[in-house]
Amino acid sequence: MEFSTIGLIALGLSADAFAVSISSGLFIRNIKVNKALKIALFFGGLQMIMPLVGWEIARNFREFFSYFSPWIAFILLSFIGSKMVYEALAKVQEEEKKFNPLDNYTLLILAIATSIDALVAGVSFSLLEVALIPVVTIIGMTTFSLCFCGVLIGHHCGDLFRSKVELIGGLLLIAIGVKILLENIWVVGG
Repeated sequence: MEFSTIGLIALGLSADAFAVSISSGLFIRNIKVNKALKIALFFGGLQMIMPLVGWEIARNFREFFSYFSPWIAFILLSFIGSKMVYEALAKVQEEEKKFNPLDNYTLLILAIATSIDALVAGVSFSLLEVALIPVVTIIGMTTFSLCFCGVLIGHHCGDLFRSKVELIGGLLLIAIGVKILLENIWVVGG
């Protein structure tokens, strides 16, 4: 597989994680490099691990993951996004826990939801007999870099939308989940 092809695959797989990183950056008040690094490491790390997982399970469960992966991503992103929208619209009291993009559990769910496509890509890589380690390294590094920048972009844009940040972030997560679902339904059905 050519380097340019791998680069395009890496960009495509990292697009959802980049968008979620921007959304996460909206919520970080005092930005520090270590906060952006943490989010980028979660997303980049899972984008690197998931193709390896997909490669391993390709032999037995290819059809299952091809069919259900968009639904899993949709459900996870919609759940978190809906919770954020509810809190924004219901004006949940400040002492209640708000969306925290730096929470390990939240980050893990977001990273899994945005890397399910990478798992399916790993299934495809097994069929193509691709040299997996260089490919997953490029995917992970691309996602890490884009997500690091995305957090910073979201943080700086957050000042413009401070009063509506939770609503915008929640709607963005739901939109990404719907996009993943519709893209995959269109590919499968069309």
